[in-house]
Amino acid sequence: MPRRNFSKRGFSRGRRFFEQLVREAVESLPEELRKRLENVAIIVEEDPPAISEDSNAWGELLGLYHGISVKDRGFWYGNVLPDRIIIYRKPLERISVSTQDLKKKVYQTVVHEVGHYFGLGEEDLRQLEDGD
Repeated sequence: MPRRNFSKRGFSRGRRFFEQLVREAVESLPEELRKRLENVAIIVEEDPPAISEDSNAWGELLGLYHGISVKDRGFWYGNVLPDRIIIYRKPLERISVSTQDLKKKVYQTVVHEVGHYFGLGEEDLRQLEDGD
C-alpha cells in the first residue's frame, strides 16, 4: 500500500500518483475540449522557477501555460514546437489535505491551464473550473 503523508506541509502520495491524477484530469475534460487539444504537451514539474535565488516571487503558482492560444492563432500558425501546459506538483501537494482534495485541485489547475490554451478569459475559466 502506498504511504500517505499527512502533515502541515500538505498531502503527497508521490510523483507517479500525481502524474496519474494529471492524466485522469486531462481524460475527464469535456469531450469537446479534449478533442480540440493539439500540439500541446502537458508536463509535470516539481516547483515553479523562482524569479531570483533569494525569493520565490511566484508564490504558490500551480500551473502555467506557455504558447499561443488557439484564439490568437492565425493563418501563419504552423511548424511550431508544441505549446506547454506545466502542472507544478509540490505547490499543489502543499495546499492539499487528502487524496480527494489533491485530485480536485489538480483537475481545477488542468482545466484552468487548458482554458488559457483556448484563450478563455478569467470569468470563463472560473466557470469551467467549477463545472458550470
